[in-house]
Amino acid sequence: MGNYYLYRIAQFLAKILPYKLSHALVMFLCDLHYCFSMADRQAVKSNLKVLSNSGLVSRAQVRAVFRNFGNYLLEFFTMTKRLQPSFVESNVHIKNIEYLNEVLQKGKGAVLVSAHVGNWEMGGAVLPILGFPLSVVALAHKDPKVNALFNAQREAFGAMVIQTDVAVRRVGEHLQRNRLVAILADRDFGNHGIMMDFLGLKTMIPKGAAYFSLKTGAPIVPIFFLCSTEGHFEIHVHPPIDPPVLPDGKLTEQIAKELIAKYLPFIEEEIKKNPSQWLLFREFWQS
Repeated sequence: MGNYYLYRIAQFLAKILPYKLSHALVMFLCDLHYCFSMADRQAVKSNLKVLSNSGLVSRAQVRAVFRNFGNYLLEFFTMTKRLQPSFVESNVHIKNIEYLNEVLQKGKGAVLVSAHVGNWEMGGAVLPILGFPLSVVALAHKDPKVNALFNAQREAFGAMVIQTDVAVRRVGEHLQRNRLVAILADRDFGNHGIMMDFLGLKTMIPKGAAYFSLKTGAPIVPIFFLCSTEGHFEIHVHPPIDPPVLPDGKLTEQIAKELIAKYLPFIEEEIKKNPSQWLLFREFWQS
């Protein structure tokens, strides 16, 4: 069972069943996914081995990633039903939210960098509920119907979606309007990133967040939306990182690499603390 079918089934179950029942069924489907998808299982195990100091990874650890992916989908598809201001107040703990207020007071907006850890989609709904002007850069899904569904969920709470194919122009416009622009910065989908050390091994890291920050002068703020206990969440906001002034106005790959090296440790830290919430089903360090 591939992720595409989990999207569809989780969406259907979330629509017709109470949350607890749909959750139980989605967990069962995730266990089937774990049992029958050898490629996904091996990819997750390979990624977890890098995170493990011993290099040993148990079946339970691998299975937890599959189940957390199911939680991520079900939470995403039930957001419009469950995610009210009262829910956020009772179930979401925010660490260092003052950093977001600080960057907005400067009037340049900010580039929020996160990763495929926790529930980044739910975080994209919570920030607008809290009153923050949020835009999210999103890679379009191959299926137009799935893409439309995801974008509708993202926009339901006030976030604005910027598709990657128009991001070069639109991100600058949104930052000029003093908005927070969120970008996932751990995995390079287009093979146009920069080779960096990441969790001890070389791999391609996306450079878009650094380039937008350098071109506009907007600071970078690492931020992560994580599950703490069942039904409870945390937003971790890290200190803003101001981009350097470009010498002669020239943006070079080396300057971008130096800026990436300043925020990448925050991504590594959050992934190492929450390995079962790093939801990637491809081997991250493939050549």
